[in-house]
Amino acid sequence: MTTLPLGIAPRVLRRDQAAEYCGCDSLSAFADWQRRGIVPPPIPGTTKWDRNLIDRWLDRRSGLLSDGGASAAEEWLAQHAR
Repeated sequence: MTTLPLGIAPRVLRRDQAAEYCGCDSLSAFADWQRRGIVPPPIPGTTKWDRNLIDRWLDRRSGLLSDGGASAAEEWLAQHAR
């Protein structure tokens, strides 16, 4: 596996990376955030998280996105959860 150049963050994150990205102190805290709908579940069919989708969900929870932005993330999840 190759390493990304310095300053380029991966788009797709492992569970531990996603938890760290969100500022969770532990994987169990990240799992709790998932259960509470603060962060999205992994990309359907994988054990990986999309960094951009995490951002959208956190923006929604913090009030930075209007309902239109929030529903777009939910629509994406519904389409890909088949």
